[in-house]
Amino acid sequence: MKLIETHKFFKRFELLDFPQPEILPLRYPLFMCHGYGGIAGIVRPAPIHEPCMTLRSHGIHAFAPNIVPYATISTRAEQWVEKIEQLKEQYGYERFNVVGHSMGGLDMRYAISKLNIADSVASLTTIATPHRGTSLAELVLTTPGLLKDKLGEVFDWFGESIFPNAKSNAVAAVEQLTREYVTREFNPAVPNNDSIPYFSFSAAVGRGTNHPLNPIYRYQNMHIYNHEGLNDSFVSVESSTWGKKVQTVPLSHMEQLDLQVSKERKKYVENFWLDLVHNLIEHEL
Repeated sequence: MKLIETHKFFKRFELLDFPQPEILPLRYPLFMCHGYGGIAGIVRPAPIHEPCMTLRSHGIHAFAPNIVPYATISTRAEQWVEKIEQLKEQYGYERFNVVGHSMGGLDMRYAISKLNIADSVASLTTIATPHRGTSLAELVLTTPGLLKDKLGEVFDWFGESIFPNAKSNAVAAVEQLTREYVTREFNPAVPNNDSIPYFSFSAAVGRGTNHPLNPIYRYQNMHIYNHEGLNDSFVSVESSTWGKKVQTVPLSHMEQLDLQVSKERKKYVENFWLDLVHNLIEHEL
């Protein structure tokens, strides 16, 4: 009995032949676009920095740059295009597998449709992007006028302080995330490009699921659930489905960025990003 227990004890120290992360052979590099907001920039170099570095550990050429955090879709899209052109010139890349988180997915849909960047895009994968808007934006806009203006000024000041290269417009950006704007104005004017595959990941936690949610997001999670159904505390499952849906993941909007993640849930975050890459590999991208 003791011999068996000793064997089990030493088993955990057994050396693997290849202990390093698996190399994932993507055909094209990843270009990762963050969404609305700049709070994450206080605690890390970029909102999607940690997932980007995780993917680099798997041999993937991945980039997660910063752009203006609080601005309209067209303004943000122009900046993503500039970053893509910069990387093409610097490294000689021809095309990218683009990943857009939240509003970043709308930015890149606009860029592909309106800004002549389609030839540089091999695919677009969106993560919890409000393709049909979000009732959370409408909730934010119900803030009384004077207070809303003051909050907008604070966010604009903050955005321009951490990213002084562009003018912020926090309120106008939120207005473009409402269900009415996205469904009635944005979507009809921004069609998909038939030569580019579109994939999407949705997410659901909190109300209606068995997956935990940070209590500070409980109210907005409940609000979206009552108006749209299952959601990740920012965007509903239904709204985030676009093109070929890959899966619904059990991660909150912040956890998708590897933010506010408990030790027990780290594996879900890494598995999610690896699933995203494996989907591209399966499609020879």
